[in-house]
Amino acid sequence: MIELQDIFEQFASEYIKNHNLPVNQLKVISAIEFCRTAKLGGHVDECDSCGHTRISYNSCRNRHCPKCQTLAKEKWLLDRRDDLLPVGYFHIVFTLPDSLNPIIIWNQEVMYSILFQATSETLQELSKDPKFLGAQIGFTTILHTWGQNLMLHPHTHNIVPAGGLSLDGTQWINSRKKFFIPVKVLSRKFRGKFISLMKKAYYSNKLKFSSEIENLQQESEFETFIEPQYKKEWVVFCKPPFKTPEHVLQYLGRYTHRVAISNSRIVSLENGQVTFKWKDYREKGKNKLMTLDVHEFIRRFLLHVLPSKFVKIRHYGILSNRNRHTKLTICKGLLNVPANINVPSWKELNTVDLIKELFGIDITLCPHCGKGKMVTTHKLDANNHHPPVNP
Repeated sequence: MIELQDIFEQFASEYIKNHNLPVNQLKVISAIEFCRTAKLGGHVDECDSCGHTRISYNSCRNRHCPKCQTLAKEKWLLDRRDDLLPVGYFHIVFTLPDSLNPIIIWNQEVMYSILFQATSETLQELSKDPKFLGAQIGFTTILHTWGQNLMLHPHTHNIVPAGGLSLDGTQWINSRKKFFIPVKVLSRKFRGKFISLMKKAYYSNKLKFSSEIENLQQESEFETFIEPQYKKEWVVFCKPPFKTPEHVLQYLGRYTHRVAISNSRIVSLENGQVTFKWKDYREKGKNKLMTLDVHEFIRRFLLHVLPSKFVKIRHYGILSNRNRHTKLTICKGLLNVPANINVPSWKELNTVDLIKELFGIDITLCPHCGKGKMVTTHKLDANNHHPPVNP
C-alpha cells in the first residue's frame, strides 16, 4: 500500500530544492518522512517466554501525519465526554468563498483567526437574540482547510447543543427541533462579520500580498476587490441534529484529528504521478479517482499545513475553558446530569493500558507464542538507532 510517507521519501527532497518552503512546512515533511523509522529512535522488546524480539520505532506525533492521529483523537474524545449534555446537537458548517484564497494562502494565521472569530461571534450574538433563542450557547469549532481534491477550501465545523443557558443563568432553554437560526441569517451575519474583520486587518497592515495580487496593497484596489464579496451568498449549512450525545462523540471523531488526506485514499504512485480517491460533491458525492503530478500533489498537501502552534479546535460560550467549570456545571444541574464521581482520567493510564482500554489490544502480549510478555530490553536513540548485535 502506498502511503504519504512513501511519496515524501521519494520526491520531497527534489520538491524542497525547487521551492522556498517555510519552516513549518519543512518540519511537517521531515516528521512524516521519518515517522516510525530508525531515524526517530525506538526500542527493542523481547518475549520473556520464547525470546522473540521486536523492534518498534517512534512516531513523529505531528498533527499533519496520517499515521499519528488515532490515539490523539481518542484521548481528545475522552476529555470531551464530561462536556456532553442530554440534548440534541446540531452540526453547522461555515465556508469561505474561494475568491479569498489568494489572500488566505499568504496570510493563514490572520485569516484563519478571523474565520474563528467571525464564526463564534455570529453564533453567540444571534443565539442571545430573543427572536431566535435568547440564551447563552456553547459549541466546539474545528477548522478544516481542504476539499476532497486537496485544493484550498477553508471552513469550520461547529457542533452546537440544541439549546442554551438563559441570559440570567436560571434555566435551560431548549431550541426548536430545526436549528433555531435560519441559515440565511447566519450566512449574512457571518459574511458581514468576516469582511469587517478582514478590512480591519488590512487597514492595520496585518495582511501580506504576493506578487500576483500586489495591486491590492492600494486601498482603492482592495476596496474594489472587497465590494463583490458582499453580494455573494456565503455558504452556511446545518445538518439534522444528532440523536444522542454518544452520536456526537462518534461524529466528532470523524472531524477533529482528520488530516488533508489519509493513506487509505492513496491508490498508486507510478511514473511520477499520484492517484487518489475523492468524492465529487458537485455530483452528489460521487466517488472518483484523481491523478496529479507528484509535485502538484505535494503542493496541494502543503497548502493545509497550519502555522506553528495554531489551535485548530476551539471551544466557545458555555464550553469555553473559562466557563466550563461554572456555566456548564449550572447547565448540567438544570438538566439533571449525574455527577461523574471518581471516574478515572485517561491521563492516569500509560499508553499500554490506554490502548488496551480503548481497543482491547494488549500490545505487551508476544505475537509469536501468544503467551509471553514483551519486555523492553534496549532503547534506540536517533543517533544510535540500530539494535545491538548478539555476540
